[in-house]
Amino acid sequence: MQIWSIMGSTSTSSPPHVVIFPFMAQGHTLPLLDLSKALASRGTRVTIITTPANAPFILSKNSTHPTISLSIIPFPEVEELPEGCENVNHLPSPDLFVPFINATKLLQQPFEDVLKELCDSDSTIPICVISDMFLPWTVDSCCLFDIPRIVFSGMGVLPTVIERNISLHVPCISSLLHSEPINLPSVPFPLNKTDFPDFAWRGDEKHPMLPIISEIEQAEHNSWGYVVNSFEELEGDHVAAFENHIETKAWLVGPLLLHDQSKQDLMNSGSKDVDQKQFSPYIKWLDQKMEGVGPGSVIYVAFGSQSYMTDLQMEEIALGLEMAGQPFIWVVRSRTWVPPVGWEDRVKERGLAIRDWVDQRGILEHPAIGGFLTHCGWNSVLEGLSMGVPLLAWPMGAEQGLNARYTAMGLKAGLMVLQERDAKDDPMTVQHNVICDSVKELMRGDHGKKARERAQELGRKARQAVEKGGPSDKKLDELIECLTLKTRIQGRPADPKG
Repeated sequence: MQIWSIMGSTSTSSPPHVVIFPFMAQGHTLPLLDLSKALASRGTRVTIITTPANAPFILSKNSTHPTISLSIIPFPEVEELPEGCENVNHLPSPDLFVPFINATKLLQQPFEDVLKELCDSDSTIPICVISDMFLPWTVDSCCLFDIPRIVFSGMGVLPTVIERNISLHVPCISSLLHSEPINLPSVPFPLNKTDFPDFAWRGDEKHPMLPIISEIEQAEHNSWGYVVNSFEELEGDHVAAFENHIETKAWLVGPLLLHDQSKQDLMNSGSKDVDQKQFSPYIKWLDQKMEGVGPGSVIYVAFGSQSYMTDLQMEEIALGLEMAGQPFIWVVRSRTWVPPVGWEDRVKERGLAIRDWVDQRGILEHPAIGGFLTHCGWNSVLEGLSMGVPLLAWPMGAEQGLNARYTAMGLKAGLMVLQERDAKDDPMTVQHNVICDSVKELMRGDHGKKARERAQELGRKARQAVEKGGPSDKKLDELIECLTLKTRIQGRPADPKG
């Protein structure tokens, strides 16, 4: 089996070496690339494991960091997946998510070949492997080489605690009505069953995700530690409950997207990335809105790279945005939806619909943006709040319902779109008038004003967390120190639990 490596320049010294293995989905990869850059800026050498089709994207994000290397292993060919599909974002149907996860298990042998190659060289032995939660089998590979495995999850602390403990407090969740509130200890806001992933409440004991969740949790218990993309001011109160469940130490080192930005703010940031931002058509459009309408006037609309919407729902969004009368920038992922006749002409002066990939972070940090209509994936929650932008929460699946409740009702940094359910508890199409009213309330209403003030407060605290001496900055230093300098037992770092 052939392994390709694209190596950065090396130093005569032997800095700490960390291996990072992201899950093949953009939302899981981006924060780990941010973590790679944060580690590299501290003098740590980083090797990222990926597959051929995912390599160009990773290289485009890390090409300016000479201490970050890429080791490329072949993605397996499996009958259930389309030929050449190596990323969840390219799956033609969400039904293929489980087959995709199962296919990644075939990466274990080539991954172990990489570890063996690294361990055969004394100067490159990794101090740890940080791998995504959806790659639980990596803990077995790490044990073979006596390398600590650290788990990375794309979820927040509190949503994880809630999701993992729901069966303890509500064993019969599937029998509850959608309207029945669920009140859990230490959760300061009510939930309902449809806030949880469907496998948690559908009552299907043969749901294909259940064995995967079991494997993930077992691997967590056998791992050395846990890295979380969050920060103390946001979720510090829930860390003890989180660590109690995972039975290891958690390190809150986020928001990871701000680590690199914090370093850029201290340097001359006239880099290639900044130049590209300035010349992006949608950034130019936002600049025009700043001049014409003013700061905080535009609502950004995006539902992530893995959300699936019907053409009918897309039409309702289009009409709702038109009715709201608010300037908007909308990332359209659908390949089949066609705008209503005349819609583009009617909104062209105040609306921009984009079908290409965009720099979401660049959009959210633009001063023209005053709100974010989002599916509430954890990355989007952190990106919005880190930029001080309030959220209009419209969860689409997974743990997004928990993130939405937490943001709107717990943090009070957003509002929720009212979403009705049918007799089978499936989400019904949200009508354009509901979308219109929700947008107007977030952007011009009293509740929206309060959410904006709270989001801006959290944005300030997020930036303080990653500044030199901030809690997340200290935690990242502490993690590296614990792995490299503390007492070693049989060549392994000291137990983080003491």
